[in-house]
Amino acid sequence: MPLIAFSTFAILRAPFGDAQVQGFFDRLPAAFGAADAAEGFVDRSARDPVTLKHSWGDYVPARFFDPARHGGVVFTLSRWRTLEAIHAYAYAGVHGEALRHRLEWFEKPQWPSYVAWWVADDHRPDWIEAKERLEHLHDHGASARAFDLRSAFGPDGAPLSIDREAARAIVERADPSRHDQAARTRELEAITRVMQARRDAGS
Repeated sequence: MPLIAFSTFAILRAPFGDAQVQGFFDRLPAAFGAADAAEGFVDRSARDPVTLKHSWGDYVPARFFDPARHGGVVFTLSRWRTLEAIHAYAYAGVHGEALRHRLEWFEKPQWPSYVAWWVADDHRPDWIEAKERLEHLHDHGASARAFDLRSAFGPDGAPLSIDREAARAIVERADPSRHDQAARTRELEAITRVMQARRDAGS
């Protein structure tokens, strides 16, 4: 059964370690934990806590990020079973709360803040694919190749509307006690080391 590849993209207003964006990094363990425990979630690219490499290939940000003038970039990549599951996670719970603060931490986007597309259940997308789909959505608008939740498409290429009642039911069934906070904290520590190394290299 086809799965949905889902990638988010945001450019930080300030570098890692700056107080302006600390609220975002403080919320990362809880947001990762909520995703990993979410109904309909399959898997995501994560950093290895030892090698610090992404599990789904080399990290390649979309062209909208310019390291010479931007504070940093946040790019995620995951797979889900339904659009309703993505909607429930994105707009409720810890991620929904963080979303309300996004303009405090991130530049106002002149690009898509996320993109979705269908993949075979045995296909794991990489960062080059995510970059291409996000840029395609920006350049050509929503289509079966790259779409958002407002203008979604099904695996057959036909336009598709999200069942908001089903999304609300997923939210009501969510169980925060399933979140593996310790594992997410370890992952955040790995990300922190990467961001610190990048900051030191640029100083």
